[in-house]
Amino acid sequence: MTAIERSRTVAVVGAGTMGQGIAQVALLAGHQVFLYDIDADLAAGGAAIVQDRVERMAAKGRLGRAEADDAIGRIGATAAVADLAGAALVIEAVVEDVAVKRAVFEALEEVVSPDTLLATNTSSLSVTELAAGLAHPGRFLGLHFFNPAPLLPLVEVVSGFATDPAAAERAYRTVESWGKTPVRCADTPGFIVNRIARPFYAEAFAVYEEQGADPATIDAVLRESGGFKMGPFALTDLIGQDVNEAVTRSVWESFFRSPKFTPSLAQRRLVQSGRLGRKSGHGWYPYGEDARQPAPHTAGPEEAPEKVTVVGDLGPAAVLAELIEEAGIAVTSTAHGGPYIQLPGEGQLVLADGRTAVEFTDVVYFDLALDYREAGWIALSVSEDTTERTLAEAVGLFQKLGKQVSVIGDVPGMIVARTVAMLIDLTADAVARGVATAEDIDTAMRLGVNYPLGPSAWHARLGRDWAYDLLHHLDERCPGGRYAPSLALFKLGYADDGEAEAEAESAEEGTG
Repeated sequence: MTAIERSRTVAVVGAGTMGQGIAQVALLAGHQVFLYDIDADLAAGGAAIVQDRVERMAAKGRLGRAEADDAIGRIGATAAVADLAGAALVIEAVVEDVAVKRAVFEALEEVVSPDTLLATNTSSLSVTELAAGLAHPGRFLGLHFFNPAPLLPLVEVVSGFATDPAAAERAYRTVESWGKTPVRCADTPGFIVNRIARPFYAEAFAVYEEQGADPATIDAVLRESGGFKMGPFALTDLIGQDVNEAVTRSVWESFFRSPKFTPSLAQRRLVQSGRLGRKSGHGWYPYGEDARQPAPHTAGPEEAPEKVTVVGDLGPAAVLAELIEEAGIAVTSTAHGGPYIQLPGEGQLVLADGRTAVEFTDVVYFDLALDYREAGWIALSVSEDTTERTLAEAVGLFQKLGKQVSVIGDVPGMIVARTVAMLIDLTADAVARGVATAEDIDTAMRLGVNYPLGPSAWHARLGRDWAYDLLHHLDERCPGGRYAPSLALFKLGYADDGEAEAEAESAEEGTG
């Protein structure tokens, strides 16, 4: 199945910001484009904005003069549905309301040909539901562009229950030919990005609600240790607390109020109080001319220990042994027991595993990092039973490695670790249910929300049992189903075992 030919017309319904962006993408790909709106002035204004953007691209040298003039001549505005009759593809980008969108597509079906592809840019509504009642539901699908559409590469190509695979493939090849990166997705609440991303916000809010740490500290840890571009508190302030909470609530309701997607009460209170983020002047953080952003809590300077013992295999944190030696601290190792770092005062430094420090004698937990060598921040978790000496040695050790250190409450799974484990689990479950491939989910999360790694790539790096074990421990301490590992994640461990055994057998046969 090939892409729609450049000689064919593409129509965009809805002349708002999203519609203008999609129209610009199709226009610069070489199509004749009609921008439709029920209000003729809005349609004309939207087309004029697109033309102005093309002019500015030419002025900046990002587009040739002849190419710009050609594009400007290929965009039209209309308030008459009949003008869209010749379109090969119509993409709807109007208000997120089922009744409004259905009315749009019912009107379109009266004028376009039966082989015209009809697509919705919805980010939260069911593609299957929107197609209900159409005469030709097989040619209907979702094309979810991300805002701003001309800049962001990701497009979720969503197949509803009745979508013809050939229609989905033609749409996929079309947006791919436009220079976008499409990913295939079944019609599921939140599609890929808005479904898989929920723990990034939810776990941060949960740590805050559990009095584990303040927003600025949580954001700093996820940025500087987890490698995420923005922390969830700052990001939801940018998105709008009302918008972000509405998506979370929609996914939660669509999954029959599954505990995996339970919204945050703290965020609900923000919305109720009108603290919606940057647009209202206050969200998790204050904004405006005189606003002072709160600083993350960091530990004061401490002396690093002169020596440590690495007990067992530190797994994802194994590189710490090298870093400690490079920092001039003597390291001895023993393969038996652990895994933990034995400190001189007999306390233990343990990678977050879903358990709490209070369960053990003199333990400091440390959080997961994307790259311990590059990370500029680390979080430590202690209980009231952790001795002052052990905490001081742990803080001093990481400070010696060049890290800022935040000491948070005794929160199982800490911050980065529990977030990544939940992302891995939701991804495994989505793949098992046929929502999308692991590769497409990783692509979507990297390009759609700028994650440093896709969840499956995290899983491969951390090991087959890491996320399952952490969530199992979390589920024991926070029962109710939110942290219960999925059956899919459980099976992945066994599948990986089988692959490893097969590879080992093959190697043995090869060496005969």
